[in-house]
Amino acid sequence: MDSKPISCFHLGEYFQVDGKQLQQQYKDHISTYKDWDQKDHAADWMVFPQNMGNRLSIDETALSNGDLYTIVTNKAAKGRKGTIVAMVKGTQTEQIVDVQDKIPEGLRRKVEEVTLDMAANMISAVKRCFAYAHLVTDRFHVQKLAHDAVQEIRIKYRWEALDQENELTAKAKEEKKLYTPEILSNGDTLKQLLARSRYLLFKHHSKWTPSQKQRAELLFPRYPELRKAYDLAVSMGDIFRKCKSKEHAFKKLALWYNEVDDSGIDAFRTVSRSIQTHYLSMHVSATWGSVANIESAARQVAIMLASTLSPYERNALYSDRSTGSLA
Repeated sequence: MDSKPISCFHLGEYFQVDGKQLQQQYKDHISTYKDWDQKDHAADWMVFPQNMGNRLSIDETALSNGDLYTIVTNKAAKGRKGTIVAMVKGTQTEQIVDVQDKIPEGLRRKVEEVTLDMAANMISAVKRCFAYAHLVTDRFHVQKLAHDAVQEIRIKYRWEALDQENELTAKAKEEKKLYTPEILSNGDTLKQLLARSRYLLFKHHSKWTPSQKQRAELLFPRYPELRKAYDLAVSMGDIFRKCKSKEHAFKKLALWYNEVDDSGIDAFRTVSRSIQTHYLSMHVSATWGSVANIESAARQVAIMLASTLSPYERNALYSDRSTGSLA
């Protein structure tokens, strides 16, 4: 239990003993939980100065109870043991700064680069805590904005399809007729087509399954604006994936801005303005497109908590988290 992500309760069930009693005995008599120096404040903040490095990432994530935590990670650990530098309950700048200040200033001065999203609170906190670090905008947050813009259009059309079906159903009822919606060649109705297209719009078309290809062939001719938005999101992602230098990427982005203007899609104009505001920080890294996979670490934070807080808290966390140990 000290090295593997399994709760006392489930271990007890496996060996056919009282899991709750084993859990309590482990917490009270076997583990070092009582002597842990961060036990009193672990629910609000934790710091691990020994995990500091010169390239960090900072992001927010929601754990099992839905509360938002800000997590600072060391890129060099690559999501394994020693990844977490600090974790703070909340996302306000002052909350983040107060905890980061507990890390010795000498270590914070050595930080050369911090990868983060475009949130103003994160930018402000990083500038105050790591004064000598370059800020790098995480491209996955930029791409998420583009995907959100595509989904916004899909959802708009889905509500329109629902309204239209409700109106036709009510009209048929008044005429004492049975309303039967149109069934497309893949078996979907129009509202089902829009609902079930959610996942294919997140994926590159080269990775579509046969059923997703068929659904896209039905979707895009009916909703050309959705096709236009999807193509814009894909082309922006291709810039991050294929460009090997800042100069090449800048040229591609300039052309992409023109495509956005020509599209007339307001959501993508917002995405374009966001990129233009932060584009310089996207190119600080030595290698274009080299970003930290902080979400991988964030998904495992609950496991780290479970392995350091107490066996009792493990049970709720293990049920829906991937395995791993970071601290």
